[in-house]
Amino acid sequence: MATEAQIAKSKKKQKFMTRGVNRCFSCGRHRGYIRDFGLCRICFRELASQGLIPGIKKSSW
Repeated sequence: MATEAQIAKSKKKQKFMTRGVNRCFSCGRHRGYIRDFGLCRICFRELASQGLIPGIKKSSW
């Protein structure tokens, strides 16, 4: 997971807009980020499985 320094650096206002990094608010991961929820794919899956994200349910067929 991301170090505290990396998380703090990404929260700071960047000199240029393209340098901004989206990070998961629960673990700080920057890869696999889902913008609509502000989570990485791993945290999204865990929370969705537990039923903590409203409107999302696990599909099965």
